[in-house]
Amino acid sequence: MNALEAERWLAFDRQHVWHPYARMPSDEPRYLVTGADGVYLELADGRRLIDGISSWWTAILGHRHPELIRAAQIQLERLPHVMFGGLTHEPALRLAERLLAVVPRGLEHVFFSDSGSVSVEVAMKMAVQWQAARGNASRCRFLAPRRGYHGDTFGAMSVCDPERGMHRSFAGALREQLFVPAPASPFGGPVLAEDVEALERAIVEHGAELCALILEPIVQNTGGVRFYSADYLREARRLCSEHGLLLIADEIATGFGRTGAMFACEHAGVTPDILCVGKALTGGVLSLAATLTQPFIAADIGRGEIGRFMHGPTFMANPLATAVAGALLDALDALDWRERVLTIEAQLRAELEPCRASPRVADVRVLGAIGVVEMVEEIDLSVMVPKLVERGVWLRPFGKLLYTMPPYVTTARELTEITGAMCAVSLEPSA
Repeated sequence: MNALEAERWLAFDRQHVWHPYARMPSDEPRYLVTGADGVYLELADGRRLIDGISSWWTAILGHRHPELIRAAQIQLERLPHVMFGGLTHEPALRLAERLLAVVPRGLEHVFFSDSGSVSVEVAMKMAVQWQAARGNASRCRFLAPRRGYHGDTFGAMSVCDPERGMHRSFAGALREQLFVPAPASPFGGPVLAEDVEALERAIVEHGAELCALILEPIVQNTGGVRFYSADYLREARRLCSEHGLLLIADEIATGFGRTGAMFACEHAGVTPDILCVGKALTGGVLSLAATLTQPFIAADIGRGEIGRFMHGPTFMANPLATAVAGALLDALDALDWRERVLTIEAQLRAELEPCRASPRVADVRVLGAIGVVEMVEEIDLSVMVPKLVERGVWLRPFGKLLYTMPPYVTTARELTEITGAMCAVSLEPSA
C-alpha cells in the first residue's frame, strides 16, 4: 500500500468509521495496520510496533501463531459454520472437553457464545432463571464490587461500577443493582475485616432480592487494573454458599495464564458456580467466549417451569472459532507458559520500578504478565500514544493507567523495549 492510498483510507476512517470509546468524527491519532507477525504489528508506513497489550489481551501467543492459523485453514475447508440448534460438531465437542479439563474442578457444563460481554449476559440470565426455578423469582438482582467492569451490553453494564465506570451516563436506562466497596485488601496479604464486613452486610440485608455475586477474581481490570487478596475471594465463596447466592467469576481478562495461574480463581483455590471466559480463548484469531457452570444449576433450571435455558446466539460454537480455541489450548500445553509468565513478571517488576521516581506517577504494580504504571493525572491519549509509537511500542492507556499485558512469547529484549517506552513517557515532564 503506497502512502497516498494509506492516507486516503485513514481520512475515510476518521470521517466515517466509529472506533471503541471514541467520538465521531475522530480527532485521535490513528495507525493503519497492514499485517502482524509474532509480537509485532506492521504499519502501512513500514514501521513495526511491539504489541504490548496483546491486542486487548487476546493474542497471548502472538499474532499468526502457526498452529492456530493451520487449525483455521483446515476447518475453513471442512465446515466454516453450522447452526448449533439441533446439530453439533467435533471442534465444539473437543473444545468443551479440553475446557472442562483445565477450569476449576466442579464446572461441568459449557455454553458457547460469541463475545465476553455476551458470556456475562448468559451468566446473569442463568442466575436469574436458576433462582426462579427454585421458587425464588424475587431474587433477581446482582451484587458486585465497585471498580468492576464486565462488558458493554446492557446486563453487563448494570453490574459495572455505576459511578466511576465508563457506563455511568446510562444509569437511568439500566437495571439498578447493588454494590459493595471495591476490595482494599492487597494481593499477597490477608483480607481486611472491613472488606468482609461490607460484603456480608450487603448479602444479609438484601439476600431476599439477590440472585448472585459477580466479580473479577483477583484483578479488577478495566476498573483500574487493581490486584486484591485471594482471601477476599475465599470469603466471597463462603458467603455466597451460606446465603444461597451464586458466585459468578468473570475471567474474560484473567483466564488462560495472565496472572500466573491458568485461572485467577486458582490463587484462592475456589470454584465459582459460573465462570465466564473469552478474549484469549482463541489467541486473538476469532471472537469466541464461553460460560461454564456447575451441574446443579443446569439440573435446577431443567426442573423449572420453562425447563430450558432461554438463550441461543446465532453463531454459537462456530466451528472455525472452536477449532482455533482447541489449537490454542494445545499450543499452551506445548509452551511452558507458567514459567514464561513468571519470567515476564520478574522483568516487569525490575524494569518498571524506576517509574516510581517520577512525581507524576502514583503507583507501580505487577502481577503475572500484567504491568501497571498509574499516573497522578488523567493520560492524554493524543499525546502519550504517539510518543509510545515513536519508540516502537503499541500500548493503549486508559484513564490514569499506562499498562502492559504482553504476549507470553515476548522476549526479554522486546519486553525491555516495552518497559523502556513506559518509563520514558512516565518520567518526562509531561506526556
